[in-house]
Amino acid sequence: MKIISITLHLNMINLYRFMFLLICLNFLIINSIFSQIEKELNPPEYINTVSFKTTNENYSTNLPIIKLGGKFTLDFDVLNNEEADYYYTIDQLNFDWSKSQLIKSEYLRGFDNIKIQNYKTSFNTYQTYSHYKLEIPNQNVRIIKSGNYILKIYDEYENIVFSRKFIVYESITTVSTRIKRLRNLKYIHTKQSVNFEVNPVTIQLNNPKNTVKTLIIQNNNLSTSINNLKAQYTIGSKLIFKYDEESSFWGGNEYLFFENKEIRSSNLNIRTFNLYEIYHNYLFTDYPRFNNSYTYNPDINGGFLTTALNADDIDIEADYVNIHFSLKNSTNRPGESIYIVGAFNNYNIQHKYKMTYNRSSDSYQLMLKLKQGFYNYKFVLVNEYDEINQGGVSGNYDETENDYKVLIYYRGYGYRYDRIIGMGQASSINITN
Repeated sequence: MKIISITLHLNMINLYRFMFLLICLNFLIINSIFSQIEKELNPPEYINTVSFKTTNENYSTNLPIIKLGGKFTLDFDVLNNEEADYYYTIDQLNFDWSKSQLIKSEYLRGFDNIKIQNYKTSFNTYQTYSHYKLEIPNQNVRIIKSGNYILKIYDEYENIVFSRKFIVYESITTVSTRIKRLRNLKYIHTKQSVNFEVNPVTIQLNNPKNTVKTLIIQNNNLSTSINNLKAQYTIGSKLIFKYDEESSFWGGNEYLFFENKEIRSSNLNIRTFNLYEIYHNYLFTDYPRFNNSYTYNPDINGGFLTTALNADDIDIEADYVNIHFSLKNSTNRPGESIYIVGAFNNYNIQHKYKMTYNRSSDSYQLMLKLKQGFYNYKFVLVNEYDEINQGGVSGNYDETENDYKVLIYYRGYGYRYDRIIGMGQASSINITN
């Protein structure tokens, strides 16, 4: 009996060990799922003109930042001559863009994973396409919590086609934001620094050094954003951020632009045109500006706007045009490549946006199929390690007009997600010393 008792006792110990290991394994699996960083998936070749519109912007952008309860619209075109079915999902993410611990019903009212109902076929265009439009919120779903989000578009076979991030904030703090020239004389003429103060209105910020995080975005470009600066000091309940280099961005230069709302004639920065299967527009050759003095040239900070003359419905009557870009060569750049970026391609460094050197004209050239409209764009240098030099072609100037947004995240004790409690905004047109 004593031997049997000892055997049973040992078996129970082994069982407890097994259960403990199983619980630890499950915890590690769940933790790895939630800690995985979500990255945006670029659309395939047959999907074009992915754009967001909000009530705060009068042009299309690549990153909607809306107040809780606000609206935005996602538009995209499908150029493969198929009226396929597309579906969407909405996932909440943490400050670091990893998956939130909340379940869908905690941040959504209604249901996602619904078919996009609003789509129509192009009319009277050389390039046939289907235009899809998704409004958030809609009759099926609305967002009820602030935070980082990612919108994923799926085809009818449940394959993800592309995804885009967006941000929802609340206004329960005020964020006073100012743009300053750097105190470091080395960068005083090339960089811009963002100073801000966070003043709680209807919330008490407990232990802000550990519970408050920040995100600073220049011209809606997440790839150049600065995150997680801590308050340098406090005055009462107010948090003060007066960094110099730590909160600085390269000034860059004003964006280049063109407009082809009329594709059958020369237009704004368009040299000539012709027609093959579809229309081709040839832009005037651009020149590097990094050695030039700054010249004020109003832009829309990288955005774009679909537009066409004599069209009743821009969404389906604007045509697609092959745009020919040209950049005059100025210096030999061993190991570096030149790309064209803007909100129209979500500032992505993909091979199709890489320019090719033409020895006969001593210039870099690229052809892109774009929908009629007004476009901002710029050239950037990329080295062999995929490091981007934003001002390598255009130069960096402290006078450049840039738009800045400052987002304040708060995860108080007991919170299971990163709440965005305020947003500040400023333009460097009002830069001061």
